[in-house]
Amino acid sequence: MKIILASGSPRRRALLAHAGLEFEVMPSPAEELHDASLALDELCERNAELKARAVALADAAVIGADTLVHIDGEPLGKPADLDEARTMLRRLSGREHTVCTGVCVVFPDGSAERFHEKTGVRFRDFGDEVIEAYFQQVDPLDKAGAYGIQEHGEMLVESIDGAFDNVMGLPVARVLGVLGACGGVLGSVE
Repeated sequence: MKIILASGSPRRRALLAHAGLEFEVMPSPAEELHDASLALDELCERNAELKARAVALADAAVIGADTLVHIDGEPLGKPADLDEARTMLRRLSGREHTVCTGVCVVFPDGSAERFHEKTGVRFRDFGDEVIEAYFQQVDPLDKAGAYGIQEHGEMLVESIDGAFDNVMGLPVARVLGVLGACGGVLGSVE
């Protein structure tokens, strides 16, 4: 059975490839929900399921994922422009926030398994000079919360409590566990 990643994220692609998984990439056309009244985990899981179901196939397990940064009771998605990215990083500076990735695997029979993982991230206290230097190194516009921990994250991140790959956008061990539990989709991949 083939495996489809319903995401154009280069980070998710790299994580699955590094895990030795053979898969195809089919970015999802689904529109994400932006409903701050939903609990963070529920919002991420629902978006992941929307993405996976939008590309579901009868002969494949489809992986959808959604990652959000959460601070002060508010989810932060991808910034619309550099000004919004600056505002997000200023807000995160010197503080702790939560990164939640919701995942949904839709199987060929239409059944689905949803789950999420949360990781605490503490940012260094920094000012606009660091933000501008970071933007010289990294494009913040395609990243929840305007940062990527794997790309010069040391400029911003003081510490994390949880899974590093979850902050990148996909809790790989849990994804592999779900795929393996569905009856041999993974074969010999560990």
